[in-house]
Amino acid sequence: MFEWHRTIQKMINIIESELWQDASDEIALTTISQKLGYSKYHVAKQFKALTGITFRNYLRLRRLAYSVIELRDTRERIIDIAIKYSFSSQEAYTRAFKATYGITPNEYRKRKMPLVLKNKQNIFDPYYLGIGESSMNKNELQQISIKEVTLPAHKFLYIKNIEAHDYFGFWKLQEQVPGQDCNTISGLLDSIKGALDSITGKIGEFDGQIGGIFYDETGKSGYAYGIRLPADYKGELPSQMICIDVPKRNYIVFSHGTFDYEKIGASVCRAVDDAFNNYDFEVNGYIQDKSAVVYQIHNPERVGYRLYVPVKEMK
Repeated sequence: MFEWHRTIQKMINIIESELWQDASDEIALTTISQKLGYSKYHVAKQFKALTGITFRNYLRLRRLAYSVIELRDTRERIIDIAIKYSFSSQEAYTRAFKATYGITPNEYRKRKMPLVLKNKQNIFDPYYLGIGESSMNKNELQQISIKEVTLPAHKFLYIKNIEAHDYFGFWKLQEQVPGQDCNTISGLLDSIKGALDSITGKIGEFDGQIGGIFYDETGKSGYAYGIRLPADYKGELPSQMICIDVPKRNYIVFSHGTFDYEKIGASVCRAVDDAFNNYDFEVNGYIQDKSAVVYQIHNPERVGYRLYVPVKEMK
């Protein structure tokens, strides 16, 4: 039933791995279609049906997104960046850049304002599609690690929704809030330099972006999403997001090591969440500090799944 979801996800992964190649959109589509074993027409049709965007436009937006980071972080000439990302000239690159972001590459380089960068499409997610885990072998689960750490002072840039309780439910609700949908927020966060939890450095893959659990004054929990930034961060921030200063604080960390997301993703999250919910803070001399956000870091291939729960020592 989801064969084409898998196929198009493979196509997207190929695009990401070969994005640097100096090739036209037509040559790229031909090459990828041959690798997948389907005609260009059929692949392009299915790509549009499942992503809501044409192959040509998707590739253009991903190339532009990577070019933004080059403009932000390097002194490469604009013409060289344009050519690197397969634009025929600096003029063509500037036209495409301004049409997408509303400013020219030169204006962006001077200001470095937050921009909505195109995310990598995620067409095949078994949990989002309702398939669930592909393995029932719970022996693949690891023992949950529990330890105390101290995080230095930092900033947390985020949006929140008191009615949400998990990642998928959060974004479903946020789709109804103008300017706070997943693509917009994640794209903006990607354009901001210096996320403390960044691992791969790849844009459009939610690198450095984390979830969170927060509590209102009544004790009701909601869900938050954002990035941690250095305490001295001075750059421009998106107007639709909240930025708070977080002091140096102790956390109890509940974690599971790296795992196969498709096989045991739900079981891992459930095991870590259960360890948190069943943990006796008082026996260990702490109380949970519900005035602060519980950070949720989810990176199956490189980190695993972790919850950073803020605590205070009992008096």
